[in-house]
Amino acid sequence: MKWLEQLTAPENLLALLGVIVTLGGLSYERLIPGRKRIGYRVQMDTLIDDSTQDGPVHQRLRMLENTPDLAGASLVLLRIENDGFRSLDADDYITAPATNHRGLTATFPNRIVRDVAVTEPSHPDLLRHLPQHGTPENPGLVCEGNEISLPRVPLNKGDHFKLLVLLTGAGTDKPPHVGGRIKEGRIRNNEKFRRPSNRVLGLIGSLLALLILQPFGTQLLRDDPLPRGCAEGNLTIVGSTAFKPVTQDVGAAYQSDCRGAQVTVEAQGSGRGTKTLIDAGEAAKDGFPAYLAFSDGPDGDGNSRLKEHLVALSVFGVVVNKDVRVTDLSLEDLRGLYSGRITNWNQLHGGPDLPVRLVSRDAKSGTRGVFENRVLGGNEISRTSDNCRIPKFARDHVIRCELDSTGEVLKTVASTPGAIGYAELHSAEESARKGALHLVALEGRKPSIDAVRERTYSFWEPEYAYTYTAPPPNSLTSKFLDYLAGDTGRNLVEKHGHLPCSAAENQRACQLAVGGR
Repeated sequence: MKWLEQLTAPENLLALLGVIVTLGGLSYERLIPGRKRIGYRVQMDTLIDDSTQDGPVHQRLRMLENTPDLAGASLVLLRIENDGFRSLDADDYITAPATNHRGLTATFPNRIVRDVAVTEPSHPDLLRHLPQHGTPENPGLVCEGNEISLPRVPLNKGDHFKLLVLLTGAGTDKPPHVGGRIKEGRIRNNEKFRRPSNRVLGLIGSLLALLILQPFGTQLLRDDPLPRGCAEGNLTIVGSTAFKPVTQDVGAAYQSDCRGAQVTVEAQGSGRGTKTLIDAGEAAKDGFPAYLAFSDGPDGDGNSRLKEHLVALSVFGVVVNKDVRVTDLSLEDLRGLYSGRITNWNQLHGGPDLPVRLVSRDAKSGTRGVFENRVLGGNEISRTSDNCRIPKFARDHVIRCELDSTGEVLKTVASTPGAIGYAELHSAEESARKGALHLVALEGRKPSIDAVRERTYSFWEPEYAYTYTAPPPNSLTSKFLDYLAGDTGRNLVEKHGHLPCSAAENQRACQLAVGGR
């Protein structure tokens, strides 16, 4: 081939040597001393009060109008990231026995830390490792004096999070810094890292490389690079039918934004989804399958190779057929219905003379698991009917059937007199608008996102995505999770009635939800 003939020419061999030297010089700093590395940089450090003691007037933020004791207050936004070439596990942090929980320490000279919040994590599940109100096993963020102790947070390559810190004291002339120790690596201030010699070397190498690339440069220019955040390939999404509308919309949006990506949704229930993921992982030659499983609540199937990613808080509701004129049920009422103690609606105040027909999900359903754990406080009774209308055996006085999906439950409740079921809220609301069924309040509280934020409604659960081992940073799986946590993904999660845990305003609720497991 012509380009290979040109490659062997003396002048082009010299160019190739220049490229090799350049890449070697540029890689030394990253690969040798910093195979594992945490970088940090201060993205904001500003006074936010109106004190004039030290000279210029600073506009006091409205958020501080009712907090008069914050003279000299300042805000710092500190970004912490894994910018090395390898992932970091909790065991990669070197700690003393007395401070075994501590991974890093952020210090703010001559200032006092008043409050701190974690914002913009690259993956929502990072919040699980950074609770603001921790436990003895995981103290989380610990503020003391001018320091914030951070736990030993596992970070894949490219992972990052930010700390928004409220401080007082006249120390803005001395920059914050982050300290700690890492096996086979280090921690550095990215703002101070400069290597002019590498930039010069890179320029020389780039100029030399033009000689070797010229014969086929035109062809390379024809191939447009993938947009940032995109990856090519095939990804199959399995698991939760309650979360299926979200994954379908996010998958379609990702395919539209990222050419060469094919996202297929095959929702078959949370339990079946994690089982499919495990089977695919065990069969994968490279140990990482192109599968992503969503689950209503934690699942994992006890498999240590499954990695959990917190995505959202999902809200669920109880629905009844339009002929059931009950608008509110207590938890005691529900337990009576699903235990078989209440078999006719006329046993409840205001209920019609109709037999109760329980329309449930199968045992592998994550939605059923949420209903049993958070509402019933126990297991549902056994299935007694195949068609949700008549019992299978004459001796059965309770009519209870099991269906495979959220859509089937809603369709059956709508078409079956006396039926009651449960489903993800947004899908239930869409079905209720058609008029054949309606949602009921629980303990006087209607299902809503706000009720979950306020912790006044009991039928909700964290939504998790599972991968088989940690996804490679540039894989379609990793990029899709990033996309789900980004602006487009958050908007689509909210559109379908869930609380995206990557949104700053929901992080407190998500932290409490995970902490309450």
